[in-house]
Amino acid sequence: MRIAAAATLMTLALSVPALAVEPTMQVVIPLPGNAQKDVKTYQCEGIEQPLTVEYINANPIFLAFVPVDGQQLIFVNVIAASGAKYASGQYVWWTKGATADLYDETKGADAPPASCEEINETP
Repeated sequence: MRIAAAATLMTLALSVPALAVEPTMQVVIPLPGNAQKDVKTYQCEGIEQPLTVEYINANPIFLAFVPVDGQQLIFVNVIAASGAKYASGQYVWWTKGATADLYDETKGADAPPASCEEINETP
């Protein structure tokens, strides 16, 4: 039912003539009751500002919201030999303990990732 209503709203939003305000689309992902949110901050080589990454863990759904080039991207967990590996389009976010690497797959296999270390922020 939600999908049909969302599709109708999206169709209506796309058929409205261009106005000063662009239409937005909302995506709803139903999560099991065991969903947990975890937020971690990383300092990465070559990236000035620390990255604040939000993880949603709701077996079998595992998501990471990672800021990349000024945009908040949604990464989905994929199979990894070790650690937790997430993919979003051309990007891969791969965590192992307190470290993480951000890869841009369009730069080739030999391109080094942005290596990140988890940091503890004090209030």
